[in-house]
Amino acid sequence: MLLFRWLILLLLLGAVASFMFYAGTGQARFKRYGLTILKWTLIAAFGFFAVLILERVA
Repeated sequence: MLLFRWLILLLLLGAVASFMFYAGTGQARFKRYGLTILKWTLIAAFGFFAVLILERVA
């Protein structure tokens, strides 16, 4: 579980860094990177919470 928490935190930090680069440079590729990382962060978070829910049920 600790691994998933760190993974989600690092993905969020990567997305923030990409958006900061986009704000600083105005290059659209950094915005695209940030949105892609954010998408995978949400997928990882939903998977994490699904595992937590399944542990409670079983």
